Amino acid sequence: MRETNFIEQNKDKWREFEHILDSPRKDPDKLNDLFVQITDDLSYSRTFYPNRSVRVYLNGLAQRIFFNIYKNRRSRARRLLTFWTDELPHLIYESRPEFRTSFLIFLLACLIGVVSSAMDSQFANVILGDTYVEMTVENIESGDPMAVYKEKGAFGMSLGITLNNLFVAFLTFVMGVFFTVGTVAILIRNGIMLGAFQYFFIERGLFWDSFLTIWIHGTLEISAIIIAGAAGITMGKGLVFPGTYTRVQSFQRSARRGIKIMIGIAPIIIMAGFIEGYLTRHTDALPIVRAGFILACLAFVLLYFVWYPRKKARDGFREAIRDTHINADTGQWINFSQIKSSGEIFSDVFVFFRKYAGRIVLAALFTAILFSAAVFLSGTAPPAEQFVFLNQAFGTATALSQFFINETVPLLPLINTLCFSIMAYIIFRSLILEEQDKLKDSVPLGFLKMLIPMGALQLLIFTNDWYTVFLTLGFLPAPVLWAYSSLREGINPASALFRGASLFSQSYSKAFGLFLILMLVGFLAFSLADSTLAWFYLDLVTWVVLLEESAMQQFSTVFLTFITVFILYLVFAIILIGGGVLYYSLLEIREAPALMKRIQQIGQRRSIKGMEQE
Repeated sequence: MRETNFIEQNKDKWREFEHILDSPRKDPDKLNDLFVQITDDLSYSRTFYPNRSVRVYLNGLAQRIFFNIYKNRRSRARRLLTFWTDELPHLIYESRPEFRTSFLIFLLACLIGVVSSAMDSQFANVILGDTYVEMTVENIESGDPMAVYKEKGAFGMSLGITLNNLFVAFLTFVMGVFFTVGTVAILIRNGIMLGAFQYFFIERGLFWDSFLTIWIHGTLEISAIIIAGAAGITMGKGLVFPGTYTRVQSFQRSARRGIKIMIGIAPIIIMAGFIEGYLTRHTDALPIVRAGFILACLAFVLLYFVWYPRKKARDGFREAIRDTHINADTGQWINFSQIKSSGEIFSDVFVFFRKYAGRIVLAALFTAILFSAAVFLSGTAPPAEQFVFLNQAFGTATALSQFFINETVPLLPLINTLCFSIMAYIIFRSLILEEQDKLKDSVPLGFLKMLIPMGALQLLIFTNDWYTVFLTLGFLPAPVLWAYSSLREGINPASALFRGASLFSQSYSKAFGLFLILMLVGFLAFSLADSTLAWFYLDLVTWVVLLEESAMQQFSTVFLTFITVFILYLVFAIILIGGGVLYYSLLEIREAPALMKRIQQIGQRRSIKGMEQE
């Protein structure tokens, strides 16, 4: 064939290939087909036109796809860098209305706090509490108004403040699920508290001293709360204004964006806690030094969250925001052969939960009944003395450890292990059947395989020291991946231990990040549901059931235990689903079975010189 005829015959195909390479969104299947054809054409040109320009052109075209796939593939460090330099600023820029709304609501709430305090001298007592106000007044009279920042050691104070600030920020974000109303309520509450707190010192002629002390850490801390409010409004906006998506699709899309914004402010919250614990206590530092530090923090917030996103928008962002593609609502399914980000896995968790909600709820009901029966039958004390319930917000959540460590229930570790295993087997079995047609083990054998990893999970949270939270956060993915590997691959627990450990160590940051999000969201959901639903249903039952006071105390404890454990197991189900979906991403990162399968399929279709044979 003459070179001109060869070019004329294939130029449309090559042009289409160039167009796909230049487009921001590439169809991988189409790209794969064309790449095979290009390499066939290149081989043909090397044979018949070795010294002609068409060979050089095709060689360059093949190199472009090679560099696109391999040479320019982002490393983890590169991916992390581009998140801060491009993806997060892009999200912030597109969420400008939500950021303005959050800021204005918080500012208005602060003004309400100031005006209310000016008009009512007791307003600060109502908002801040009599104990805190009296303590602050005593500090002022003793000549050290900011002594509250010096009472504890730097490390302990920094750690406690950081955990509290993370909790408040994630609570502000998660409450956006209530159609943004919850987020707005928390912004108003915190804004009023800040206004009342600041005016408390203004009223006593201590504005400058309080300003230089409070805003050393407050600049970052308050900025983080406002940004968390913007993330919550972003998430809730998907429910309120779904647009052309279904409400579920719109929520999934907005929730992913909100989660990424929250991940972006986590370092700021940690830094604010460090500053409050280690730097704020130095109230004797020169005023110009403290004022300069406050201005530096403010400059950072304005530069990164206001100026930089606008500059990036003018210059042009490198690519579209990731994690915004949503599958069709009808027959949603989970892609098990893809490496996914934490946001995508988070979304898949609720896709699966929604699909198998009935089965999950029944499993949680069964295990809650089993737990309650086993605990109260084997306990060494009456029910009312086994568990303590406080009728206040987050009352049960603050005493959650009693459901894992309790001297009045000697068999509690074994009971928890059994219940954990039942939940794990039901969830994992459903997830594996969703991926493939059958399991490799029988039901009894599969359940027995869950006992050892779930027993390790119980041991992980069996301690009741200050480091238990960090131990659980750091290693919770390990027993979950251990159990799932054993059941999914049909291997014994000993082999599955090394298997799960290898996957866990392959991408620890991904596993830790996902489980941190799931645990924070789960903890907040548990706290809100338990403090609201449990006592509501208890009041409802007490209207119908008439018992003596002592009998009612026993009944209330049993009832609240059942409701609390039921909600707790629903949250546990979410964590198990997240671990199961994470398994496939880690497996693809480590061994790439889906990629190897696709590679093996390349060239299996019969073709003649790059054109499929009809």
